[in-house]
Amino acid sequence: MFALLSAARKALTGRDQAPRDTRTEGAAAPRRSLRASRRTLVLTLPALALATACQPVSMGGTGPSINTSQPVPVALLVPKGSGKSGDAILSASLENAARLAASELNGVQIDLRVYDTQGSADVTAAVTSQAISDGAKIILGPVYAANANAAGRVAASRGVNVLAFSNNPEIAGGNVFVLGPTFQNTADRLTRYAVAQNKGRIVLVHGQTPEGQAGASAVQSAALRNGASVVGTVPYEFSQQGVLNAVPSVRQAAGGGTAAGGADAIFLTANTAGALPLFTQMLPENGLGADKIQYIGLTRWDIPPQTLDLPGVQGGWFALPDPGLTAQFNARYAAAYGAAPHPIGGLAFDGIAAIGALVRQGRSDALSASGLTQGSGFQGVGGVFRLLPDGTNERGLAVATIQNRQVQVIDPAPRSFSGAGF
Repeated sequence: MFALLSAARKALTGRDQAPRDTRTEGAAAPRRSLRASRRTLVLTLPALALATACQPVSMGGTGPSINTSQPVPVALLVPKGSGKSGDAILSASLENAARLAASELNGVQIDLRVYDTQGSADVTAAVTSQAISDGAKIILGPVYAANANAAGRVAASRGVNVLAFSNNPEIAGGNVFVLGPTFQNTADRLTRYAVAQNKGRIVLVHGQTPEGQAGASAVQSAALRNGASVVGTVPYEFSQQGVLNAVPSVRQAAGGGTAAGGADAIFLTANTAGALPLFTQMLPENGLGADKIQYIGLTRWDIPPQTLDLPGVQGGWFALPDPGLTAQFNARYAAAYGAAPHPIGGLAFDGIAAIGALVRQGRSDALSASGLTQGSGFQGVGGVFRLLPDGTNERGLAVATIQNRQVQVIDPAPRSFSGAGF
C-alpha cells in the first residue's frame, strides 16, 4: 500500500498532461512474414491516447466487395519499429492474438498480412496505402489515435473500413471504428447499476487533464441518459497539493457523508498511477468512509493487482470485461505462445472474430459499415461487443467490487445485447 501511495504522489508531482504519441517519423516499413512468432511478452498497462484528431472521413456507409469463398485479405497494422521496447512487445501480442483468432474461425479463412507502422502517422499512411494495394479488404489497427486517424483518411479514399485499437472517440466515425474500451461505455454501465441500487446522486471528481476531463464528460452524459444526477462536480489540479486541496470540496459537495447532503456516491475518474490511492486514503480520513457513501471508479481498480490492497477501495465499484471469458482467452493464448497477452492484445482477437463472423454470413458486402454495425454484435475475448454507427463501441461489462482485497463480481456481464446490463 505504501509503495502505491508513494508512486501516486510521485506521479502527481509530474507535468499535468495526458500520454502523447511522441514517436518519430520514418520510411515506410515492408510487409513482414506471415508466420506467427513465439516471443516472451511482458505485461504493461495500456495508456490512453487522447490527442486531438482530425474529423473522420465519411464513405457513405460503404465498403469493399469480398469473395467469401476465398481467404479474405486483412491488414494488421502494429507499432513495431518505433524503437520503443513496449511497442515491440505490444506488436507481438497483437499479431499473436490475431493469429489465434484466425485459427479458431471454423470454415472461414483469413489472409492476415502484418505491416509495421513504426509508431508514426506518416508511416502509417504509407503502409495503409500499400496494404490496400496488396489487396486488403479491411484494416485492423493501428493503436495510437493520430496513426488511426492517418490510416482512416487513406483508407476512406480507397473505400476501406478501419478497425482501430484506439479508445479515443474523437477519431471515430466515417470509416473508422475504435475497438478500445471507452469511458462512455464504462460510465453508462456503472451509472445504470448505481441507479438500480439507489445510488444515483453522484459527486463527480476528476482531474484537470485531457484524460480527466474526457472521463468527466462521459460520466455526465451517462448520468443524463440513465437517470442519475450529478449533484456536485469537483475538478482538481493534477498534483499532490491539488488532491489535498480538493478533499474539503468533495466533502462539502457530498454533504459530509450525511443523508441530508443528498449524495449517494462519489465517482472518481482517477487511476492507480494518478490520484486514486491518495483520494481513497484522504476522503475516508475526512469523514467519507465506505460506510457513509459509495465509491465508484471509472478505471479498472484491479490493475495493477496491488491496488486491491488499498483500504480505501474496499467496497468500491468498478467495471471490467467478463472475468471468466477473459481467463479462458488468457489460458488459450498462454498455451499457444508461452506467455500472457498484453492487456490490449485481445483487441486484435476481437477484430478478427468480428471479421470472421461477418464473412461466415457469405455476403459480398460483409465488411461494409452496415455489416460491421450489426445490432447483435460479436463475441470477443471479454464478452459481447458491437460497433456503433458513430464509430465507437459498446461492450458487455461486469460490475465488480473489492472485498478483503479480492475482486467479486456483483452484477455479471450480459451475454447478449437483449440481456440485463444494457
